[in-house]
Amino acid sequence: MLLHTLGSDHRMWDPVLPLLAGQRRVLAVDMPGFGAEPALDAGEPVTPGRLAAAVAERLAAEGIERPHVAGNSLGGWVALEMALAGLARSVTAIAPAGLWPRPLASRRDVARSAARAALPLLEVVRRSARLRWLAMIGTTAHPERVPPDAVVHLVRSYATAPGFPEVNRAMRASRFERLADIRVPTTLAWCEHDRLVARPREVPASVRTVTLRDCGHLPTYDDPQAVAQVLLDGSAGP
Repeated sequence: MLLHTLGSDHRMWDPVLPLLAGQRRVLAVDMPGFGAEPALDAGEPVTPGRLAAAVAERLAAEGIERPHVAGNSLGGWVALEMALAGLARSVTAIAPAGLWPRPLASRRDVARSAARAALPLLEVVRRSARLRWLAMIGTTAHPERVPPDAVVHLVRSYATAPGFPEVNRAMRASRFERLADIRVPTTLAWCEHDRLVARPREVPASVRTVTLRDCGHLPTYDDPQAVAQVLLDGSAGP
């Protein structure tokens, strides 16, 4: 099962899915408040742990229990929460959020403001290689590899996801501190040219660490083959 970044949806995995077909049964899902999934009911903060529980509940309703779980950024943190709770058979977290040394300061999200301002101009963005490059340079090492329709979809999703503000606040105010307590095979994949998330200085010896060369924070467009291989290797167990 594949989990997306903050502000995107399941379609960020589109370049990778054909490379997994025939080797794994794959499900890329929208987390609550993103893509086609409605936000969780108000009443308590929408933390990565709460998202993990909601995703697991949805899967259980569909007869899927303890899948191999992978995620990118926010999705990586949610995947780690699922593994910690015993809801995953293995976990592969690509550039996971939450492993920073201390909670992050609250701040205005300039990138989301820019995405919202760009909404009336998306057809112009679609036609302009330069504008598409500008839209993706913060998250990919090779913006030119992202198809025009995908750029437009990613910008629109980032600008309009109803779950974005609350989840972003919850992420920045917290950390994932129990990496050593996960009892299933765990892979952390770090992107060589990530401008958003830095790898921690130390990880438990039980955790496998790999580097996605020549990739940015959103590596599925930079090198889908390398991402697919990391996912296959991380889910190679029973």
